Parts: sequence; structure tokens; C-alpha cells
Amino acid sequence: MTVWVAIECPHCHSTEVTKYGKSPVGKQRYCCQNVDCPYRTFVLTQTYPGRTREVKQQIVEMTLNGSGVRDIARVLHISLTTVIQELKKTRTPQASESKTPTAAKT
Repeated sequence: MTVWVAIECPHCHSTEVTKYGKSPVGKQRYCCQNVDCPYRTFVLTQTYPGRTREVKQQIVEMTLNGSGVRDIARVLHISLTTVIQELKKTRTPQASESKTPTAAKT
């Protein structure tokens, strides 16, 4: 008995997906046929957990709750560098704007 599983693009949620070879670690790669999709190729299951959206969201949430960078890396089983890079990406521009020196009153 053959079972067909519909593969959905994680970026544009299109079901127009074809197989696109294998990744260097042997995982099946897919290509989205939607021309409006921002990313053309993807892998369903990531090898490294730090690349998933859920873990990236947990990094931000744990930081807001006061966890340190080393604690986050240890709990989520990811690299310290991954945590730091993700926090740099999610830094809000409002924080940098508020640090600009104000004009001196004359």
C-alpha cells in the first residue's frame, strides 16, 4: 500500500513542491515551484536544532525572562555562538535610537 504525503513549503505554504536532491548530510531536499516564494529550496527536518523557528523563538523568550546566554545554550542544546547571533538579529532599532545623544540646551 502506498501512502502519499503532501509536502508543504514552510515559507509560502504552497503544496507545489518537487524533490530537489539530497543535502550533504543525506537529507531529502525540496524545491518550491511557487514563483512568489522567498526561498526556493528547503529541508523538512533540520539536522541542527538551532536552525528551527521554535528554538529561535525560545532564545528570545528566555532572554526576556532573564536567562543568560550560556544558560540558554545549555538548556536548548545549541551553540553559544548561535544564541548570540540570534540575539543580534532580533535587536530592536528603537534601542539604538534612544541611545543617541540629545542636543544640548543653550
